[in-house]
Amino acid sequence: ICMIAYVTAVKMPTLHRHEEEKFFVDAEGRKEPVPSIHDPSTKELSVVVPSYNEEDRLPLMMDEALDYLEKRQKRDPSFTYEVIVVDDGSKDQTTKVAMKYCKKYGSDKVRVLSLVKNRGKGGAVRMGVFSSRGEKILMADADGATKFADIEKVEEGLKNLQPWPNQMAISCGSRAHLEKDSIAKRSYFRTLLMYGFHFLVWFLCVKEIRDTQCGFKLLTREAALQTFSTLHIERWAFDVELLYIAQRLRIPIAEVAVNWTEIEGSKLVPFWSWLQMGRDLLFIRLRYMTGAWQLETRKCN
Repeated sequence: ICMIAYVTAVKMPTLHRHEEEKFFVDAEGRKEPVPSIHDPSTKELSVVVPSYNEEDRLPLMMDEALDYLEKRQKRDPSFTYEVIVVDDGSKDQTTKVAMKYCKKYGSDKVRVLSLVKNRGKGGAVRMGVFSSRGEKILMADADGATKFADIEKVEEGLKNLQPWPNQMAISCGSRAHLEKDSIAKRSYFRTLLMYGFHFLVWFLCVKEIRDTQCGFKLLTREAALQTFSTLHIERWAFDVELLYIAQRLRIPIAEVAVNWTEIEGSKLVPFWSWLQMGRDLLFIRLRYMTGAWQLETRKCN
């Protein structure tokens, strides 16, 4: 298995942007070049929202997030933010729906990055992160399953990790405290899959974080740069590799309980997606262990 993992390893996924992905369309319909995470930050917070066929679920999340962010800015005029919706090659009207918010709030606050083809959730988040301007970068799912106001909890978790070594720290939203309730609502088969996945994550990759898959994570700009430029997995298991890389780089990680509600319309296919994630977890461990994958920082172009 080690030999197969080593031989089949693609050294690093391409970080090349298609020509169309080097620009975003502003509120007036003009093309503007996307910024780079290698540039100095100009916002306090960037919110990256990976979206694939999310025309139905995205409005609820965007309404809640922007309502919170606007009220916070009114309370504290020094607070600045941006929301980056990354359309991951959707076949529906996700970009059109997101552009309505760009026109309403302006392209300085809401930007839509449309990818030419589907990269997977991890690939979409990476493209958004690499196009962000924030000192801190929040990953937030398009379904709005996590209450957006809980950003204050993950911010507190990040703050409690100070002083940050080399300005790097990560705070993860967690649903671990809701596990007993969720088990009561799940079938035995799905519960077995969940426990099996949690065991593999703990045994192979990440021992310190109970819930690696909650899509509500806050990173300092430097931590986002170092982890996402090293990331190999672009599908469902990318969160685990992200935290595995962070542990290898000795980046401090906090885990904070957040409010979470299961929203219908998940793209996760229980058996096959979990099988794919199980394979990815094994390969993450083996490929780093054998040196097929290395911790190296690269630049997106």
